[in-house]
Amino acid sequence: QVQLVESGGGLVQAGGSLRLSCAASGRTFSYVMGWFRQAPGQEREFVAAIGRSGSTYYTDSVKGRGTISRDNAKNTVYLQMNSLKPEDTAVYYCAATRGVATIQSSDEYDYWGQGTQVTVSS
Repeated sequence: QVQLVESGGGLVQAGGSLRLSCAASGRTFSYVMGWFRQAPGQEREFVAAIGRSGSTYYTDSVKGRGTISRDNAKNTVYLQMNSLKPEDTAVYYCAATRGVATIQSSDEYDYWGQGTQVTVSS
């Protein structure tokens, strides 16, 4: 069983930056870790993921602005978001899975955090 706790969300002006953190209760070095987000009235969408070997994946709208990384010694995954836009406003969720066929699919992830709110003002 893996428990995930996100932190680092908040209110930021457009063009600003935030670093989200996801602390895991267990050893997650063997897990694929992902970040998803959900805006009000919208479906949860994939943001970024990092594989066991450190391979990274991003949704097109975040490429060039976001960086996902992991510190296996600390069992923590990070999402650095720069040049934030109002459309980035959402609750951001961390997720983990041992195995995944489609890394962008939320259905593939077994464990989820409670989420952290990111609000970007224009």
